[in-house]
Amino acid sequence: MRTALVPFATLPLAACAGRQSVLDPQGLQSDQILRTFFIFLIVAAVVWIAVVIVLCVGMLRRKRAAGQPLALHQSFERTSGRVVFVLGVATLVIVLGLSIVSYAGQRTVFAKDENALTLKIIGHQWWWEVRYEDDSPNKSFVTANEIRIPIGQPVKVELESADVIHSFWIPSLTGKMDLITGQKNELQFTAKTPGVYRGQCAEFCGLQHAHMAFAVLALPPDEYGRWRDKENESAKSPTEPLGKQGEQLFRARGCALCHTVRGTLAGGQLGPDLTHVASRTTIAAGTLPMTTATLGAWIADPQHIKPGNTMPKMPMQSDELIAIIHYLEQLK
Repeated sequence: MRTALVPFATLPLAACAGRQSVLDPQGLQSDQILRTFFIFLIVAAVVWIAVVIVLCVGMLRRKRAAGQPLALHQSFERTSGRVVFVLGVATLVIVLGLSIVSYAGQRTVFAKDENALTLKIIGHQWWWEVRYEDDSPNKSFVTANEIRIPIGQPVKVELESADVIHSFWIPSLTGKMDLITGQKNELQFTAKTPGVYRGQCAEFCGLQHAHMAFAVLALPPDEYGRWRDKENESAKSPTEPLGKQGEQLFRARGCALCHTVRGTLAGGQLGPDLTHVASRTTIAAGTLPMTTATLGAWIADPQHIKPGNTMPKMPMQSDELIAIIHYLEQLK
């Protein structure tokens, strides 16, 4: 029996680590949030245990005879009054102490750095538009559903919504912040270690709320610099026949009306920017991994995979689908 219970006892521990766990902090802000959480948890646990002990002692001592009236003495009243006063003061001290701890933690969580990398993130039903902004317009670019950041550098995220209320949350790096239509909110965080972390919309925003995720890749500064230089480039035109056919079909089948591929005639603004889509780790806002098979399935019938999204099912022949997939896989 003991052996059989071990797996069940350890199963909850699986949630204590991973790329989407508040209990496995990898950022300065998430570290502070976890420390504050444990302080509140320990204080609340101590108070709860003390209350339960006093309650149990009181219940055990209440063994008076049936019908016997409760005897109240002046000394008992004075003692009870002192106890209540002391407990009231203790409650006040605990509440004030937790307030100070919370305030001190918020100074770290909501700290602002003027040298922070600035990103603008716009929530859509149901995907994320990510804008890397720079003082020089030629160094600014747009991507989607994936954020790459340098470790050790503060990142300021400006949050907006294009439709309903969303909520931006990267459990391993920072806390939540809502995206509200017509309002600009800001969040800042700093990743400490390289890795891939999962973000999620934490506010119910419609049918595919659960499929509105994104990946955060924290990279060493030099690797991030190379990625940003590459990402800032326009898409390269295909040179082989199948790629050229795919590019033509991409426009002919109406994909270019919704998607942008910088450096080409495709300039749609309704859907995600696809300039370097093949370099991303997922498609459909974290719904599927980026592979040839999943890319083909998504293009062929997006409503079957993510019902209610704004990408329509476009009828096409298998050779046309293969050509479009081949073209998109060259966009790195």
